[in-house]
Amino acid sequence: MNQIGFYFDQSRCTGCFTCSVACKDWHDIPAGPVNWIRVKSIEKGKFPNLSLAYLTISCNHCADPPCVKACPTNAVMKREKDGIVVIDREKCIGKDECGFKCLKVCPWDSPQFSDQFNAKMEKCDLCLDRLEKGQQTICVEACPMYALDVGPMEELQEKYGNNAEAEGFLNNDKINPSIVLKQKR
Repeated sequence: MNQIGFYFDQSRCTGCFTCSVACKDWHDIPAGPVNWIRVKSIEKGKFPNLSLAYLTISCNHCADPPCVKACPTNAVMKREKDGIVVIDREKCIGKDECGFKCLKVCPWDSPQFSDQFNAKMEKCDLCLDRLEKGQQTICVEACPMYALDVGPMEELQEKYGNNAEAEGFLNNDKINPSIVLKQKR
């Protein structure tokens, strides 16, 4: 399998939210609680020694995704050809029926639910529609600071290294997120 993953350069991110806005726009996600890619602010220290870092979080398309195992209807699947974790929304029975099982097992809260009654799970699918046309994901294309990249993990690791640590990111070697990070120094 040619596992597809994310690269995020925390030293370049300015917290502009362009990736998140572009994602919502491209996928027609209405205003509200659902954000397939989120930007977190990490503030540390006390005056005058303060630091601020940003972290983008979306589905990490893990090597061993716990959401796949947790789904009672097999609505969450990992594609064999590229490792992208996808949702069959027809099979999803909704948050009120299953009790957020997929969300509860994800260390990064990637599964998203609207505030509608029994909303079905949704999350980043790495812009499958774009990837299958040979295009880059919308978040990568939109980022004005070139802080994001998406591609086969081997290529990302060759290009950017093998680091999976950044300010505010809790790595989990057990489920192995498909992510390469450059930490803000």
